[in-house]
Amino acid sequence: MIESLLVANRGEIARRIIRTAKRLGVRAIAVHSEVDADLPFVAEADEAVCVGPANPAQSYRNVEAILDAAKSTGAQAIHPGYGFLSENADFARTVESSGLVWVGPGADAIAAMGDKINARNLMAAAGVPVAPGTTEPAADLAAATAAAAEIGYPVMVKAAAGGGGMGMGVATDEAALRTEYDKVRAFAERMFGDGSVLIERYFPRVRHVEVQILGLADGRVVAIGERECSVQRRNQKLVEESPSPAVDPQLRERFLAAAVRAGEAVNYRNAGTVECLLDPATNEFFFLEMNTRLQVEHPVTELVYGIDLVAEQLRVASGLAPTFDPAALTPRGHAIELRINAEDPKRFIPGPGAISAWTEPVGEGVRVDSGYVAGNTVTQFYDSLMAKLIVSGADRAEAIERARAAVAAFEVAGPKCNLPFFAELLENPEFISGDYDTALITRMR
Repeated sequence: MIESLLVANRGEIARRIIRTAKRLGVRAIAVHSEVDADLPFVAEADEAVCVGPANPAQSYRNVEAILDAAKSTGAQAIHPGYGFLSENADFARTVESSGLVWVGPGADAIAAMGDKINARNLMAAAGVPVAPGTTEPAADLAAATAAAAEIGYPVMVKAAAGGGGMGMGVATDEAALRTEYDKVRAFAERMFGDGSVLIERYFPRVRHVEVQILGLADGRVVAIGERECSVQRRNQKLVEESPSPAVDPQLRERFLAAAVRAGEAVNYRNAGTVECLLDPATNEFFFLEMNTRLQVEHPVTELVYGIDLVAEQLRVASGLAPTFDPAALTPRGHAIELRINAEDPKRFIPGPGAISAWTEPVGEGVRVDSGYVAGNTVTQFYDSLMAKLIVSGADRAEAIERARAAVAAFEVAGPKCNLPFFAELLENPEFISGDYDTALITRMR
């Protein structure tokens, strides 16, 4: 096992990685921006280094500052968490060329999956189902229009270099396509430095289901169950659960086999997620993207399968065997994760601010992965995620009941907070039934 780990991230995910590292006897090193100096993850690390001002480009995305911090503290490995530099192939290469251990997939796999068109083509070649779409970027509006006519409206217009639900638009006809193409291309150039655009079939009623994979040190790729991620606003997730209420044993077998093929196609190592769209009318599913990192929603998989995924990440990076038997993975019970964000519960607009009160729920089947405590300030510089409330039960009904109680007991004062939305969701008949899709929030609003 590696002996020291620098966590190149912040907030709840940094705190969560530090917790496992310390449990394993690994010295945990935090890096932080000036405005994050008082957050819990900094205090809980064995050592902490300020790497710059609030602007992420000058701190959490500052490769030189992070590598200098690793060198000055004697860190042996770097864990990138999610976001920031976690899916930056150049950073992964730089970490390894500096003689450090990268806790994640190889740079080649990150690069291969970072381009959505290249990823689609690789997956299709590997026998993973992909939705009808372009096999090369739509170079101009004429190419996009021709592709859409061949695929058939409605279509999704996507930034090829995008991810996390960003850089996407739906066109129902040619007039809408002209607008969405220009909008997505401009956004992609601004956000990702790459204006390449992909045109793909859009499914009006669809579920978002993903599979957790783990590429082991011995070269095998293991699929560790699926997660349902269909409760979304602006194509970004708010709630995740495992197992998916839409997936029966036969469909699960197909999902897991496809995810393993996807990982094997790029010689995947460490933790990753194969995201898919599921057509509930036909039980057909299509590859969406592969996230080459640990996901925000990984705790629901941990609770259902009894695995600490961060510990397994560290074992893979150390060249060690997993703590579990890959041939004997069996889900037990049900888990639901709610993303507690500093945002308005009606319009979902961020509302940062100082936290005057913070009381976390406790009880059987309740877990909170939080990045803040009372007295901290949620700033405008970073994502609005404050905490993840994860509940588990013997079945989905019990998990929902525990979630209701936990939401009622969770007190946050100061910033805006979306807890009232979750109280509403957990009473929604469509959500309770398990028969919902990615437009659920739109129908609720």
